[in-house]
Amino acid sequence: MSSPVLLNTGLPMPLLGLGTYKLVVPEEVNRAVDAALVAGYRAFDSAAVYRNEAELGRALKELLPKHGLTREDVFITSKLGSKDQGEKAMEGALHSLSQLDLGYIDLYLIHWPGTQGLDVTDQHNPGNRAQSWATLEELHAQGKLKAIGVSNYTPAHMRELMQSCKVPPALLQVEFHPKLCQTELRKVCKEYGVCFQAYSSLGKGELLTDPVVLEVAKNCDRTPGQVLLRWAVQQGVPVIPKSSNPDRIQDNARLFDFTLSDADMDRLSALDCGRKYCRDASLVV
Repeated sequence: MSSPVLLNTGLPMPLLGLGTYKLVVPEEVNRAVDAALVAGYRAFDSAAVYRNEAELGRALKELLPKHGLTREDVFITSKLGSKDQGEKAMEGALHSLSQLDLGYIDLYLIHWPGTQGLDVTDQHNPGNRAQSWATLEELHAQGKLKAIGVSNYTPAHMRELMQSCKVPPALLQVEFHPKLCQTELRKVCKEYGVCFQAYSSLGKGELLTDPVVLEVAKNCDRTPGQVLLRWAVQQGVPVIPKSSNPDRIQDNARLFDFTLSDADMDRLSALDCGRKYCRDASLVV
C-alpha cells in the first residue's frame, strides 16, 4: 500500500478505503470487511443513512484480532444524516459513536449541505449547517471525533464554512471521476488545506464500459476499475470504492503497483463534461 495522506489535523489517512453503501446484511458486511483486511485496506467509510454502523463496528471488533490488528490500525469515517442537521446534530453524532462502538470515530462528516424535510432553497439550511459544524467542533475538542469534515459541499458552501468555523474541515468528500473533474472544488480545497476525497469513482459502474477507459485498461493490462481508481490516486486523491464481492475488493486494491502514463492521464481527464451520477448539491442554498 502507498503512503497515507496527512490531514490538516496531522492525522494520517489511507489513500484507499472500502465504501460500505448498501452493505447492510451482517454476513455480507463481515465477508466484505474480512476480504478488505486481507487485501490491505485499513480504512472503512460508513454513514448514518447507510444503516450499517453497528454491523461495521461489530465486524471490525471480531475481525481485527483475527488479522493481528487493533482499533488504532484502522481509519473509520462516518457521516451525520441530513435528518439530524442543525439542532439534532449532537444526538445524531452520538448515535453514530454508539452504533460503531469503537471508542472514537477517526473522521466524521456532515453528509449533505441541506436538511431533510426542507426545500433546497429554504433559508434555514445555512443556519442548520453552521449549528451542525459547531456540534462537530465540540465533539472534536472532546477527542470523540479525531477529524471533522463535510461531504457534497459546493465551492460556495466551502467558502461559507471557512468564514465561520473555529476548526477548519479536514476533508471534503464528493463525487469525482474522469467525467467530473471538479476543478474549482479541488482549487478551493487546496487553497484552504482541505483534503479532497473521491466517491463514485466508477460513475456508478457506467464508466467501466466507456471506450476510452476500456482502451487505456487494455493497453496497461488492467481492469477498467483499477484504471479509474488509479487515475484518482495518481493525483493524490483518496478513493473509497464500494463492493460486497471479495474478488472485486481485492482487484480494487491493486492500485499501487502500476502507473498510468501522462498521455493516459490526459486522455481520461479529457472526458470531463460535468457529468454527475449522484445527487446534485449545487441547488442547496
